[in-house]
Amino acid sequence: MKVLITGATGLVGSAVARQLLSEGHEVSALYRKNSDRNLLSDIVSRIQWIEGDILDISSLEIATEGIDFMVHTAAVVSFVPRDRKMMYKVNIEGTANVVNICLKSGVRKLCHVSSIAAIGRPDSRKIIPGLDITLDENQRWEDSPENSEYAKTKHLAELEVWRGIAEGLNAVIVNPTLVLGEGDWSKSSTQIFRYVYKEKPFYTEGLANYVDVLDVAKIISLLLSSEISGERFLLNAGSISYQNLFNTIADAMRKKRPSFRVGPGLAGIIWRIEAVRTWLLGTKPLITRETAQSAARKTKYNNEKIKNALGFKFQSIEETIARVSESLLGRI
Repeated sequence: MKVLITGATGLVGSAVARQLLSEGHEVSALYRKNSDRNLLSDIVSRIQWIEGDILDISSLEIATEGIDFMVHTAAVVSFVPRDRKMMYKVNIEGTANVVNICLKSGVRKLCHVSSIAAIGRPDSRKIIPGLDITLDENQRWEDSPENSEYAKTKHLAELEVWRGIAEGLNAVIVNPTLVLGEGDWSKSSTQIFRYVYKEKPFYTEGLANYVDVLDVAKIISLLLSSEISGERFLLNAGSISYQNLFNTIADAMRKKRPSFRVGPGLAGIIWRIEAVRTWLLGTKPLITRETAQSAARKTKYNNEKIKNALGFKFQSIEETIARVSESLLGRI
């Protein structure tokens, strides 16, 4: 089959490209001029590259000619206020363009890569203290101060996909949690490994919900070739405290474990200091109000739906961290 990927130069998109190529499929990738293709440097010649942008409808039309399936991973992920305008435009308008082009061109199936953030979080004022929270695909979005601006854009982007499904589009949605994989450790979730490698002393008291990028790519491939349509799936291998996550990475990288716990009070002071510093210097903050809140949460996510639908077994956190750490250390 012929598959077009948006965001193929990113962590998830690059893994999907590798997965599909390994299965013998033809892969095309929509890319912007001057995009960093380092994550695919060894297989760049095996991909048909089409210069364009999801905000440019004409380039999308060209890219989808003769395409059977489409995987939409392109998005802006940011918790910095000055990025919000572009994030809303790319994540919502860009997804609407992808949906419209798929409907127009007759793409057989679309897989929209959303985010766990898109299902929303319950208002903390309605939560009983001390009660564990486990969410699944039935969680309905509700306006809440717990939802980041990024979460709002991904929720609204999903509404565009559901609109397309209502208009006859064959599509599925996946909502990965924290994706761990062999990416650029100066970007996205792979920054966690660099943070631990540099032996930073701090960890938060929240829970991290994680999934291996290889599992995400495999699931996307299985969903594309399945008869499943009009469904969303949470992709979460499990939950682990940030302290244990950092400790496991530190051990794999043979580095000192972080030992200083950052509680909500201190985190609140840090993000406010960072806001002033970045306003004065014009740089990006190391921590924002939204990331501080996220790192302190103890929400879990149920993965039974995808496991039952595909008979899928997720990789363990130990396997993932060992593989990713070895890969990253090999690049230093």
